[in-house]
Amino acid sequence: MERADELALIDRVRRHDLEAFGKLVDAYQHRVFGFVRRFVLDREEAADITQDVFLRAFQSFERFDGRAPLRTWLFRIAYNLCVDRARRIDRQPPETRIEATFETDEPMDIFDGRWNPETMVLDEELQRVVNEAIGAMSDKLRSVLVLHDREDMQYDEIANVLSIPIGTVKSRLFLARAHLKEVLTGYLDTRS
Repeated sequence: MERADELALIDRVRRHDLEAFGKLVDAYQHRVFGFVRRFVLDREEAADITQDVFLRAFQSFERFDGRAPLRTWLFRIAYNLCVDRARRIDRQPPETRIEATFETDEPMDIFDGRWNPETMVLDEELQRVVNEAIGAMSDKLRSVLVLHDREDMQYDEIANVLSIPIGTVKSRLFLARAHLKEVLTGYLDTRS
């Protein structure tokens, strides 16, 4: 969505135009759901949180100043709701799933002409190891990694979403990648 179109829709939403709000929901619901799903393994709970994101956004659009992209603001609301949920149930969010998706929350099957049962088992095992490593990270590291590497957000956008300085974003991303490297190096060493 073009920035000008987005700002025009936001202006209409501020005047309680439900049709305009529906267009914004249509434009962003899959991305927000995908982000929430990385923190909440249960699909229905992720859908509920996504719905809450848009409900809270609608209720507080007058406070959205438009300096940051709408996506950044929505992801910040989503992140806060996920953190609140984790605190409420007094446990770490479940493991993160990183899989290719396109305009849906369902994983895409990507054809690999090198079909080989052994390779498939090793690939699935490696994906499991990566998912477990990301799932074992703190919320702080996981959120920066997912926003940067999966959602393609820039450092300044991540800083806005998480309300932290850009330097903190960079250091957390470094630590998250170092953690993954350590886990994968250990995994690959045991495979040799």
